[in-house]
Amino acid sequence: MAGTPTPMMTQYLALKAEAGDCLLFYRMGDFFELFFDDAKRAAQVLDIALTSRGEHDGAPVPMCGVPVHAAEGYLARLIRAGCRVAIAEQVETPDEAKARARREGTPSSKALVARDIVRFVTAGTLTEEALLEPRRANVLAAVCTVRGAVGIASVDISTGRMELEECAEDALGAALARIAPSELVAPDDWPEAPEEASSRPRRAFASEAGEARLQAVHGVAALDAFGSFTRPMLAAAGGLIAYLDHVGRGTLPLLLPPVARPAESALAMDGATRASLEILAAQGGGRAGSLLSAVDRCVTGAGARLLADDLAAPLTDRSGIEDRLALVGWLHDDPLLRAELREALRAMPDIGRALGRIVAGRGSPRDLGQLRDGLVAARSVGSLLGERGELPALLGAVLPALGGHGELTDWLSRALVPAPPTERGQGGFIAEGYDAALDELRSVSGNARRAIAALEARYREQTGITALKIRHNGVLGYFIEVPAARADALMAADSGFTHRQTMAGAVRFNSLQLHEEASRIAEAGGHALAAEQAHFEELCAAAAEARTPIAATAATVARIDVAAALAERAAEGGWSRPTVDDSTALKITKGRHPVVESALIGTGERFVANDCHLTADNRLWLLGGPNMGGKSTFLRQNALIVLLAQAGSFVPAEEAHIGLVDRLFSRVGAADNLARGRSTFMVEMVETASILAQATTRSFVILDEVGRGTSTYDGLALAWAVAEAVHDNNRSRCLFATHYHELARLAEQCDALTLHHVRAQEWKGELVLLHEVADGPADRSYGLAVARLAGVPAAVIKRAKVILDRLEKGRAETGGLAAGLGDLPLFAAASEAEEAACDSLRERLQALDIDALAPREALELLYELKRDAAG
Repeated sequence: MAGTPTPMMTQYLALKAEAGDCLLFYRMGDFFELFFDDAKRAAQVLDIALTSRGEHDGAPVPMCGVPVHAAEGYLARLIRAGCRVAIAEQVETPDEAKARARREGTPSSKALVARDIVRFVTAGTLTEEALLEPRRANVLAAVCTVRGAVGIASVDISTGRMELEECAEDALGAALARIAPSELVAPDDWPEAPEEASSRPRRAFASEAGEARLQAVHGVAALDAFGSFTRPMLAAAGGLIAYLDHVGRGTLPLLLPPVARPAESALAMDGATRASLEILAAQGGGRAGSLLSAVDRCVTGAGARLLADDLAAPLTDRSGIEDRLALVGWLHDDPLLRAELREALRAMPDIGRALGRIVAGRGSPRDLGQLRDGLVAARSVGSLLGERGELPALLGAVLPALGGHGELTDWLSRALVPAPPTERGQGGFIAEGYDAALDELRSVSGNARRAIAALEARYREQTGITALKIRHNGVLGYFIEVPAARADALMAADSGFTHRQTMAGAVRFNSLQLHEEASRIAEAGGHALAAEQAHFEELCAAAAEARTPIAATAATVARIDVAAALAERAAEGGWSRPTVDDSTALKITKGRHPVVESALIGTGERFVANDCHLTADNRLWLLGGPNMGGKSTFLRQNALIVLLAQAGSFVPAEEAHIGLVDRLFSRVGAADNLARGRSTFMVEMVETASILAQATTRSFVILDEVGRGTSTYDGLALAWAVAEAVHDNNRSRCLFATHYHELARLAEQCDALTLHHVRAQEWKGELVLLHEVADGPADRSYGLAVARLAGVPAAVIKRAKVILDRLEKGRAETGGLAAGLGDLPLFAAASEAEEAACDSLRERLQALDIDALAPREALELLYELKRDAAG
């Protein structure tokens, strides 16, 4: 159609304009269809066929589609690919469309079923079980600025947990790195908004509107009972709720009362530190190889999500840390209780997410069954723990939340079958005996089916056709079918049968008795289904009414699972309970790297444990030794031990005394960010600058090979100056690994700096890495030995040895760094020696009478010159 678009295309284009940049899933019967560029994008991502349908503006219309019954799987793939999807459903039946057309004076044959966008599906607004990872939170966040401060509102709508916080503009990156939102929204007039954020109208981020929205959601006149919230927090909350209202088309998901997160409540870490320490994900992406994967022994999805939150935001509150450690220790010391508890938790469904789907209007009978089973199991867990006498303070505080749902669970137990289905459209989930009227309707339907079976037997006897069958399909309903060769007897006008359809090998008929029985079945079935739907809505409303205590139960189950899992991990790995206090000590005895140690278990190798004792007069360790010797592992393991201790976990060490750390910084590893115009060295310097600007006396800093990304002179000078600054200005606890031997002279002028090295030995020409940390400076770098170990060709190693000898000779002749950093003639001396050698060679060549040389003399001279050059 090159001219006026069809009514269907007109409807589609109007919905697509409303969908904006979202892919539009346009419902047509049993399929969601996509057109134009949406179809091209979806076909590419989903690897499905791209076809065409008719024409628009003189060109074929690209088209692809996915079955409605399998839509969730396709949606998951589109969301993972970064797409957003608008779902346009049919909001009336064909019969309703025809009736509307007649009222409007339009021919019913041309009636178009009305459609509307019922929901936007985005990365941060998923609740469906098939679209979520069970062990990973799915967070939506909104950010905005109010008078120079940034407000952040975050929510995991699958469970309803909502947090509000405020931070300075330069701290936003670190806060978002901690939250790790799946989706981010920000005002459209904020030029400094994070580049990954979707823009929303600024008017949605008014703090007064945000306060009013929160009050309306929770049905309160004031928010005082929930905490104290600043204007930036309320503004961000307003933007978040407005966005949820938009994507849900007026239906809000589960939102629990907001919790204010104090600015200094968690151990601060920037994005670079989190990536370097591989806390929740390894460098290559994915969970494997991360700290979380090495620690997680949770048996519930909710517990795994809470453990990830704990590791992402370790506490800075000593009493909170001690409460967690006490609970872990209590379960660690009672392995029989721990085993029984973990077995009970393992069988529990994810009631938090089931509740989230129910409140969002996307629940199923199975979700109601999960609530029933989960709440009953939680009560049993509460009884198991409550019988143990004196309880740890944290457990005593949360244990009451495991009970108190008796009325709801009794109701759900009476109303639901033992294993409710995931779909409610076919009914069958209300238990027999719960509703007498429903039971009667089911009986009528069942009797009618028996009547149809009896009718089939009577018709066979009456007609003598033993192959006669009464069948059913979704188009014709019930019908009588006989082989084509036997159909003549039923065609007679007085036979009582009415012809309906002729097939290739069979003929189909109807009869008055069959029609009556089919009507009874349809009527009874329809009434029964309507009764079940009404009961479903009633049960969902009751569950939604109890959302707050149910969510508290889910949170308690998760906290208990985390404590039991950490106790299990501690028992499994021989971890110890750390001492955490308000000092600035950091004393770790026989510490190990949890991830590396886990990886070595499968190989049979033993991890070499090392001590790290930092005190007020020994707060900066300068660590030397060969590459591959374990410097980076040692640095990271101590940072991870601090992180684990403040998250409330036992630690992989014989003993650990941790003075509370306010900020953790890690400048380890080399990476570039070419997309933002940053080389490896630029990234290193940006991260180093951040540390020097923010680290305090209570911080813990690990620095690895500062200055290696530039020339030797520049790199050494920078490393020297950075070490001085950390020692003199920041005065932080710091582990500083370096390959610059010259930095050992810093010990003469920095009274709180001590020298250490990772040990290595050469045995019969081979380098043996001992992975032990010892006192004192490294005797040499072993760089050539490491290169040999890595497989660098022997000729290259030999040539490097020659160059190294010359460089070291030149440095020795000029006194090295005796005068400090004022003069660094290391390479200058070597250059002068090489220049002198070149001058000598040049003089000999100029003195030669080439024409007078015999061939043999010329050849011997070349050999002599080569020997001199090699020497």
